[in-house]
Amino acid sequence: MTTTLSDEARAALLATLATSNRREQNRDALGSTGRQPLHTVYGGAHLFRAGTAARIGELARAQLVEYAPDATRFAEALGLEGDTTHAEAVYRRVVAKLEREPVEDYRVDFEDGFGLRSDAEEDDAATRTALEVAEALAQGSLPPFFGLRVRSFGEETKLRAFRTLDRFLTTLVRASGGVVPANFVVTLPKVSAARQVEVLAELLDALESGLGLARGAVGVELMIELPRAIVDRKGRNPLRRLVDAADGRCVAVHFGTYDYTAALGIAAAHQSMTHPACEHAKQAMLTALAGTGIRLSDGATALLPTPPHRGARRTQSEHDENRAVVHGAWRLAYRNVRHSLAGGFYQGWDLHPGQVPVRYAAAYAFFLEALETSTARLASFLEQATRATRTGAAFDDAATGQGLLNFFLRAYASGAIDEGDLTRAGLTPSELGTRSFAAILASRAR
Repeated sequence: MTTTLSDEARAALLATLATSNRREQNRDALGSTGRQPLHTVYGGAHLFRAGTAARIGELARAQLVEYAPDATRFAEALGLEGDTTHAEAVYRRVVAKLEREPVEDYRVDFEDGFGLRSDAEEDDAATRTALEVAEALAQGSLPPFFGLRVRSFGEETKLRAFRTLDRFLTTLVRASGGVVPANFVVTLPKVSAARQVEVLAELLDALESGLGLARGAVGVELMIELPRAIVDRKGRNPLRRLVDAADGRCVAVHFGTYDYTAALGIAAAHQSMTHPACEHAKQAMLTALAGTGIRLSDGATALLPTPPHRGARRTQSEHDENRAVVHGAWRLAYRNVRHSLAGGFYQGWDLHPGQVPVRYAAAYAFFLEALETSTARLASFLEQATRATRTGAAFDDAATGQGLLNFFLRAYASGAIDEGDLTRAGLTPSELGTRSFAAILASRAR
């Protein structure tokens, strides 16, 4: 059989492809490939104390005990599907999680959650919260992910944001002996231009240098709350440019449901996490940042599980009303979290201790409901190695294999499944750690 291309022409074209392929691989080597928290709890800076995470756990457990003291009542409150065994498994995992690690990620909020304050009040809060963080560091009581949200770098609040960040970091480093929390980030809200992100990275460079911190000790998290961050003036998706502007510091991009829908002119009664405008924005985020390792987070359920009647002397009707209000808020939060998970957003915000058990329940149920089918499909596929397979009515090829691996990656990281579940699917923890179905197949083919 003869060919038309000369060896030299073919080699030149292959070399061009190699250069382009390496460039794209390097562009997709950003961000983190480690653990992603299931949620971020936002709390106003005026509320933060060294024991806040533990206190959130106490309040979450107390509400669970009062309004869903067992698996059956919790499942009924959430509308959780599945048999009794499934409901028991979810409830057991939620209770254990609240005891072991109630908060995975916490943000000290100097923006919406803090409100409008005088400069003196915000200065005092920046100093006090930094000292509380230093104390929590010494006690080992901080969540595994932690940070603060400053005000936006818009013209009206940029100076205030600089001042708060400088005061907070300076106080923290001096009080802690030169240490900042692990996985520490600064969240920049209402990002509208790449230059705002560049300036934050430059500011952090200067602060780290002046405080004797290693470069990159402080990460960056971007808040997508304005339409211009999804489609710029030239009709382009600017998200990759915004991430690149952080000069390697950006680890996460969060979506702000209510600021975004308000900016589009959507009436308050129709602002929700499932609004089509939010779906468009989140799909743009997924598309622009796929393969980068940047952690994506959805927003929050605004309806809080706050019982209207307080105090020990409540009538039966008041207790019933409290239960109805709490269960209604739980159900909405549960549906929203499940919607986010199905859409590829594995993290979201929680604004109230009572939302935390629901967050974990939704995640655990999401993974456990699909575990048996996913286990059978992946085990069959791995057994057949590189051949495409059919398990039941489902056809599986290499792309599906990566999708199944993604399921187990997320399920294992969330705590919904354990090593025994991986073994039943034909995986080892080290294979899971490759995060690549192709790499697993290549390793097994050797």
